[in-house]
Amino acid sequence: MTYATPVAGELAGPLYQQLGTPFYLSPEKLESDYASVRFARELRLFSRFCQAGDVLDVGCSTGAFLFQLRSRGDYRVVGTDISAPALAYARSRGIEVVAGSFLEHEFGARRFDAVTFWAVLEHVLTPRDFLRRALGLLRPGGHVFLLVPNLRSLAVRLLGRKYRYILPQHVNYFTSATLARFAPIEGLRVVVRGTMHFNPAVIWQDARGRGGFVADDERATLLRRTTALKQNPFLQPARFLYRLTEQALGSLGLADNLFMVLRKT
Repeated sequence: MTYATPVAGELAGPLYQQLGTPFYLSPEKLESDYASVRFARELRLFSRFCQAGDVLDVGCSTGAFLFQLRSRGDYRVVGTDISAPALAYARSRGIEVVAGSFLEHEFGARRFDAVTFWAVLEHVLTPRDFLRRALGLLRPGGHVFLLVPNLRSLAVRLLGRKYRYILPQHVNYFTSATLARFAPIEGLRVVVRGTMHFNPAVIWQDARGRGGFVADDERATLLRRTTALKQNPFLQPARFLYRLTEQALGSLGLADNLFMVLRKT
């Protein structure tokens, strides 16, 4: 596993408070996160293994995944995060949230059928501790869902140093091989893994740029544009070709993100 060193001292808290209003709560980001297409792949994967029950989303941000999940079935949902502005918005959308450290919060006797880490483990200093904590909160037969950036994706191979997701808040970088070695722990068995997502707009934009940090407002604007393209009914033929490309990249392990589902034994 590749990891950043040294790590910024403010990583555990103030950094995510600072990101709250300019990024997480920007109109473009909220519009995209709450669009029906935003978590389509994650929701399809999730519903294969958990059709109902109690769900904990770690790093829930503004609550968009849980909001959409709750509208699709008999789910009782709760999210946890350390960004107060993002959690305040999630509450405004009717999502139950827990503020503060996932590792330190006391859930009492509460147990879950699924715990999700969508784009979370790349942010934390002790990712295996998060898996052990999730294991303790799962009911027997419950599932853990992981999603992290793929350090061997086509985007990374093409962009190299221009790859935009080398961020101050990303401290761990996984490949399929390192995630396969890292994630299984006693009591959690891997049931499926692979790669998903592909954003050619990011590759095109970053290939033309100078590299380095991409401003939050620019990232949010691009997210809104790509979301609009996915929803445009006149682009259906292009979306068909896009899905074929994404499936091909996924079969080769070259899509943008790694995913893994683990079951409590």
